[in-house]
This record gives sequence, structure tokens and C-alpha cells, in this order.
Amino acid sequence: MQFRVRDREAIANGRITTTFRRWRSPQARVGGRYRLGEIVIEVTAVDQIEASEISVADARAAGHDSPAAALEAIHSNQRKNADPNAPLYRVDFKCLGEQPDPRSILAAEAVLDSGELTTITARLAKMDARARHGPWTRTTLEAISATPGRRAAELAAAQGRETQKFKTDVRKLKALGLTISLEVGYELSPRGRVVLDALQSAPSSD
Repeated sequence: MQFRVRDREAIANGRITTTFRRWRSPQARVGGRYRLGEIVIEVTAVDQIEASEISVADARAAGHDSPAAALEAIHSNQRKNADPNAPLYRVDFKCLGEQPDPRSILAAEAVLDSGELTTITARLAKMDARARHGPWTRTTLEAISATPGRRAAELAAAQGRETQKFKTDVRKLKALGLTISLEVGYELSPRGRVVLDALQSAPSSD
């Protein structure tokens, strides 16, 4: 789940413990943990509700002054292509505080043995094989390496891809510790540079 950066301090302090989302089907589960920057939250309840069921207490738990303000925020925060009539869910959560990001730990690794490299490159090959749009992992790593900080939309356009699908793919690389998200765009992590070097130096299969 995504939250506005300005809400994260209130979440960390326990002032915000609820969020409202319109989803065609639940996108969060009870017990699920979600990272918001340096902090992690754990979902404690997911309930489908009607807009009229939002109470003053619910609204305030979500950081709003009233149910009307909560509904206005739900509408304004929706993506342009989102369904305004999708079911409404109230999601309750608790903040678990700051926790090390496993991706950051992975990303900082600049020394990988041959077994680790083989494992990572094999995973990338499987990701390429499953992709309907064809192999993309090396191309994406090379594009990020060549132009760190370039906007995702520009990187996607250069590859003839949709921005959101491109971002989804980059998140898969980030999960492997290969990329780092910047304020704008991305850069390769130390681990990512090692992996890209290995991909580029591997014998061609042609």
C-alpha cells in the first residue's frame, strides 16, 4: 500500500492507524506487512464498508477531521483510471517502527561469489522467459546504468513500454537488490553493477 510522504510521520507516531481504499478486490491482507520508507506497518483488519458507515472516529484515525473530509480524500487520491464505484474498504493497521530494509542490505553487497551470481542470473532469465513483452532485465539494468536519475516515463518510452508496467518490472529488480529508487528515477546498486557486469561478460547464446 502507498501513503503520502507527509502522512508517514503521523503513522510512525501512531496518530494515523486507518486508511480507506477503493479496490475491486482487497489489495491488503490481515497480518500483511508493508514498508513505508524506513517504517513498517502490519494490517490488523480489512473490512468492506459503505461510505455512510465511516464514523468520526474512523475519519480521525485516518487523519481527517470528518467523514466528509475522508470521502473527499478518497476521491482525490484515486488514480485517474481507478473505478470510483469500486468497493470501499477500511484498513486498520499498527506501526511496527523502523526496520532494516532487506533490499537495502542486499543492494549494498558488492562482492558476490560465482554461486550467488549464477542464482541471480538464473532468476533474471526466468523473469525474462515469463514476460509477454520479451526479455527485459538486462535491457532495463543497462538503461538505468547509462542514465541514472532519468524519469521512469522516459526510460519506459525509450523501450516502447507503458510507464506503470515498466515501474512494476523495476520493482522486481529492486526486490533482488539490483536497483535503488531515487527522488527521481533510479540507479544501479553496488550489487546491481556486479550483476550487470556478469550479464555483459557472459558468452552470447546466439
